[in-house]
Amino acid sequence: PPQSQHLSTKRNPPERRNKRRHTLSLSLPLLQKIHNLSLPSSSSQGIMQRLPTGETVITPRNFKLLEELEHSEKGQGDMSISYGLVDSADIFMGEWNGGILGPHGTQHDSRFYELRISIPESYPAVPPRVRFVSRIHMNCVDRHTGEIVYNRVPATKNWNRSAGIENVLTSLRAEMASDANRRTRQPQEGSTF
Repeated sequence: PPQSQHLSTKRNPPERRNKRRHTLSLSLPLLQKIHNLSLPSSSSQGIMQRLPTGETVITPRNFKLLEELEHSEKGQGDMSISYGLVDSADIFMGEWNGGILGPHGTQHDSRFYELRISIPESYPAVPPRVRFVSRIHMNCVDRHTGEIVYNRVPATKNWNRSAGIENVLTSLRAEMASDANRRTRQPQEGSTF
């Protein structure tokens, strides 16, 4: 019989442990180079944590999204906004629905605005892509597509890894109540982009 049939199928536990230890000891600069990311080195952002060994741990995209989904499903946070997965079977958690209840005392009062939120692969290093489905007139929303203008929404303009979907929706609701948008005449309720 050939020699390969006589090879042992036993695993060598010490070698496996060493490989794991080596994999976990990748430094932040190496991770940045591998993923071509420009990440802040501060550990004060909640998503990044510096270990006693000096290594930095970054919470993966899906862990952060699961945390956000659980937060939303439990009804924690601002009750005038809502968000959740379009398809609960989507293991990549890429497409979300959002909703904002218009602030009292504005042209948006008692209106419910539907939004679509797309989560890029590089999230949370970059903000989600957000588009209004419900037609709305605001200075931070493209009048033709419903896409938000990222440099006009504080949560996306000043994005950091510890921010999330709720921050973006809350920021959009605050923009509805701003002096620039509170009295802006709105399209007929129920119209869409």
